[in-house]
Amino acid sequence: MALTERHISQEPAGAQATDRTAPATSTAGHLAPVAAIPPRLFGSFVEHLGRCVYGGIYEPGHPTSDRYGFRSDVIDLVRELGVTCVRYPGGNFVSTYAWEDGTGPRDARPIRRDPAWHSTETNQVGIDDFYRWSQEAGTEIMLAVNMGTRGIAAALDELEYVNGAAGTTLADRRISNGITEPMDIRMWCIGNEMDGPWQVGHMTAQEYARAVDKVAHAMKLADSGLELVACGSSNAHMPTFGEWERTVLTTAYDNLDFVSCHAYYFEHGHADLQEFLTSSQDMATFIDTVAGCAREAKEDNGGTHDIALSFDEWGVWYSDRWNRIEAEWKANAAAVHHDPWPKAPHLLEDIYTVADAVVEGSLMIAMLKRCDSVRSASRAQLVNVIAPIMAEPNGPVWRQTVFYPFAEAAHHARGTAYAPRITGPVVHTRAYGAVQAVDAVVTWDEESRTGLILAVNRDAAAEHRLDVDCSTLPGITDDGLHATHAIQLHDADPYRRNTATAPNSVTPYAIHTITGTPATLTFDMPAISWTAVRFTA
Repeated sequence: MALTERHISQEPAGAQATDRTAPATSTAGHLAPVAAIPPRLFGSFVEHLGRCVYGGIYEPGHPTSDRYGFRSDVIDLVRELGVTCVRYPGGNFVSTYAWEDGTGPRDARPIRRDPAWHSTETNQVGIDDFYRWSQEAGTEIMLAVNMGTRGIAAALDELEYVNGAAGTTLADRRISNGITEPMDIRMWCIGNEMDGPWQVGHMTAQEYARAVDKVAHAMKLADSGLELVACGSSNAHMPTFGEWERTVLTTAYDNLDFVSCHAYYFEHGHADLQEFLTSSQDMATFIDTVAGCAREAKEDNGGTHDIALSFDEWGVWYSDRWNRIEAEWKANAAAVHHDPWPKAPHLLEDIYTVADAVVEGSLMIAMLKRCDSVRSASRAQLVNVIAPIMAEPNGPVWRQTVFYPFAEAAHHARGTAYAPRITGPVVHTRAYGAVQAVDAVVTWDEESRTGLILAVNRDAAAEHRLDVDCSTLPGITDDGLHATHAIQLHDADPYRRNTATAPNSVTPYAIHTITGTPATLTFDMPAISWTAVRFTA
């Protein structure tokens, strides 16, 4: 897609501002190396929820659908988004799911009710089908197993089916279903949000700790090379947050590789727009707390391996809308219900704003600055349901505003992440106190000598200038930096959206940067904006 270009009036770096309207300046310097950037940080999430699967990735009869019924136009945008790994098939859905239902001939698969989302599940897409989709989309699969109504036996059977070599009943069943080689799925989530009272089969921390330890132990006896993810707290505001992590990770430490984190943000859940724009402060605290619990579990067990974080649900979700729908269902309890449950209803189809995109860009920055702890993440979800990609029935696909910050990071954040020390103006919030108006992260691949600056202006009212000093990056020479691509996402209306009828209302535009010193790049950022600058040295 061609970029439009905006020329922004700028002063040389270091000049004294004489115009009262000139932007205040923040400085990002003293770049501290964090860790090598893990490819799984740019993952996503596909759940059997609403139109994410049916009408999203899968729509037989669509003009672009392949022989399996998957929409090629959606797959093209998934590739453009840069998704590396997809968590499947839930989410709340997985806690009553029988994986066997989604295998074998489609016309023989059972139709079930899904109590998580009050929907009918046709099972026309299951693990065999999703594996084929992932092969076409070029993504890894992170597979979730049912810990709500099932446990050890079902997890071992599923593992044998998807990864087993020929010669056993379940592996041979997969082969007879058309997948001759093992799927080699390495990363497995053991349940979903098991602390949540909304979850079928929810447990106390002690109950889940014992259960996950047994399932993880059994799965690693079957295959020691698996990477297993335990459920962390459903969010950082659960009454058991912290204690849940300490209990689960200490009990099951020997058999775990990851602990999950889930966090969603939306403006209505904050005091005002300004506070919403600084939501990444909450994510940062969440990450730091859970990482601390993981270190404690290692110390308490005298361990030799680190438990990393899998932030496998994150993004902007206007959950207050869903909560109203769910409350209406529960309130209608005058009689036993015989009404049919809908198939693939329109649920959680949030249409995102410029402000939402800036927040998601800020959340990505927060994870990159902590990628020594966060080694996997799944932006929830992928298509139609709280998603960066929207698909019209028998029609086109289009990109939401949140598509762009994710795609830029997924394609160009390479090498090592560097957390800068940022100094400059602050904004004041009720929830988080005084917060830097500007936030940023720098990535640098020394081998290819290419870097990326991701920055957000979280100030709801004022423009800011950012000076990024990259002189401490390894291998920087006197020749200095050269910006090769600089884009910005902003609109005078922070609530402007892309829609099916106006899919390009909000797109990134090109900007100019200034080289102040040989190793410094400077650019202006309007209020409520996201910026990306690629550079070489």
